[in-house]
Amino acid sequence: MVGVNDRALAFDRTCFYPGGGGQPSDDGTVRVGGGETLEIVSAHADTDEVVWHLTRSELSPALVGRTATLAVNRARRVALTRHHTVLHVLNTIALRDYGGWITGVQIGVEQSRIDFELDGLSAARCAELERKVNAVLAGNRTVKAYDVSEDEFRSRDDLLRTLDARPPVHDGRVRVVEIEGFDAQACGGTHVATTSDVGRFAIVRTENKGKINKRLYIRLDDPVSRADGRY
Repeated sequence: MVGVNDRALAFDRTCFYPGGGGQPSDDGTVRVGGGETLEIVSAHADTDEVVWHLTRSELSPALVGRTATLAVNRARRVALTRHHTVLHVLNTIALRDYGGWITGVQIGVEQSRIDFELDGLSAARCAELERKVNAVLAGNRTVKAYDVSEDEFRSRDDLLRTLDARPPVHDGRVRVVEIEGFDAQACGGTHVATTSDVGRFAIVRTENKGKINKRLYIRLDDPVSRADGRY
């Protein structure tokens, strides 16, 4: 443990995702030494990229230097990971086939929403989007992440899905998430190992949020469980 700040803890390394890009942070637990287990309700990164893990307890500075064991809430992580991955598929199809740029996103455990600058969103188009997205998911495509240089990122417009927001640059590198044979885009979030881990996708509701700003609410059916338990 390297830091204590009121009710928050920092460690020399962590398995917690601190939130970003519309994806909430992980929650879970921390066991201090071999004793007390504390609930971690959220995590966030400060301007120095230190990840702080918020607990419900007032903490003593004397904890600094002690060992700790972190455990992410797996069910929540898996749900957010599946939703984040399907939104990559959806946003790629929306931009490629309909010119729809992302204007907002909020990833959830049971339902997520995404906003597009999109002219026209009929029931027929929603059905078409569902069909196209589910066809990609059923393809059992590998999902992988890697870094590219900032210079390469700036030379590749294909890695962008938003008109205004730009992904963070860390030590001159930008993280890219690629769905094999389908898409690659800049992203710092968590994702499944293959598209078949996502489950079946459905658009459950739409809203008009402006003249050409359309909001889609989406849900997923549970996928077939992976034998190796990985996500």
